[in-house]
Amino acid sequence: MAGSVSMRSSLSFRCSSFVSPALSLQLPPPQRVCVAVRPLVVRPLASRVCDMTGKRRNNGYKVSHSNHRTKKLQQVNLQYKRLWWEQGKRFVRMRISTKALKTIDKKGLQQVAKENGINLNKF
Repeated sequence: MAGSVSMRSSLSFRCSSFVSPALSLQLPPPQRVCVAVRPLVVRPLASRVCDMTGKRRNNGYKVSHSNHRTKKLQQVNLQYKRLWWEQGKRFVRMRISTKALKTIDKKGLQQVAKENGINLNKF
């Protein structure tokens, strides 16, 4: 089998006899690069639950014109908010629903947390 390339166990490159030495590539030797590798941290996905009221998604139906019903999920409108806690003299960062935010505006953060049994020191 003239002109066939034999398989070798190690990786190597052969130059063709038709390539002139002037056209062959002269690559510099590879340099060692030190890279700091951080350990992989797997964080759990945040569940879509209001921290204040415990609201979750609602199962509902999408109803077509022909009254054909297909199931859909109605998600809670959750927002990350920094709320000023007057008794603690600091901000608390919570993921709360917009309905809970309106209730907090009306009653106050401390009162709503007390009604729902929430310890604001954990936030």
